[in-house]
Amino acid sequence: MTNMRRTHDPLAGMDLNLVVALDALLAERHVTRAASRLGVTQSAASHTLARLRELLGDPLLVRGPAGTMLATPRAEQLVAPVRKILGELAQGMQGTPAFDPATSRAVFHLGTSDYAEVVLLPKLVERLGRLAPRTELWVHNFTEFGAEALASGALDLVIGPTHITGKPAASYEKRMFDEGFTCVMRTGHPLARGKLTLARYCEAAHLLVAPRSRPGSVVDSALTAIGQTRRIALALPHFLVVPHVIAGTDLIATLATRVAALFTDALGLVCRPPPLTLPRFNMALTWHERSHQDPAHRWLREQLLAVATEIR
Repeated sequence: MTNMRRTHDPLAGMDLNLVVALDALLAERHVTRAASRLGVTQSAASHTLARLRELLGDPLLVRGPAGTMLATPRAEQLVAPVRKILGELAQGMQGTPAFDPATSRAVFHLGTSDYAEVVLLPKLVERLGRLAPRTELWVHNFTEFGAEALASGALDLVIGPTHITGKPAASYEKRMFDEGFTCVMRTGHPLARGKLTLARYCEAAHLLVAPRSRPGSVVDSALTAIGQTRRIALALPHFLVVPHVIAGTDLIATLATRVAALFTDALGLVCRPPPLTLPRFNMALTWHERSHQDPAHRWLREQLLAVATEIR
């Protein structure tokens, strides 16, 4: 607190107009010319000089020969820092600096689930490596919406399902693509032959991906609504080992369609449409108002939306 007081006390009575006036007086060393430069009357400039003398405890400009004014040693010391301060302030007020992805070393923090990691990251990383090779991307896995993390700046962007009850305050949300569900099983699975009926589906042993490690899912809610249930034989918190478990067992899994397609290509799994109506869901990109106008953040959002367009 003491150091802060030392920093701010000399500025307690100073406003920006006085700093601008001080710069003009030190540059012109003449009250009338300084007044003209500032667009004020000579009387106003003289009054400002008097205020500056009182605030700084120094005469700053004194009379010299033939009506000239001379700067005191204190005034000479102020010339460079005052000019630097005003120059930096003017530069900062000219607008947000441009973002050059080719040379930027920006570090981005993206919050999402392993679903988006599997579906989006390969194409996103390829784009970043090609367009912004010096940037750094940190992906944070989470299961609840990171509103506080966005507000604090711990996360720059969040990818997740759209918010049914409305997006969080002071945030923006952009839909990326919608998604449905597909059943996957090994090639030799009994359900891979013949029609996948609701009865056969409910009798099967199921693998559930439960990121929060809690019972229940969209599938289970849909089954409950029509008076049916299924047996969960294995629940996993992530997608990483799902295809290998499915490929080597008689478990079936009902997964997001794009994830199921990736697994099918990799291990030759069989895909079937679910034998009941399941609601589709929308994936969205969410960010906080604090970073809405930032060029680097805007550029990253554009890349993510371009990737979403590719996979739609």
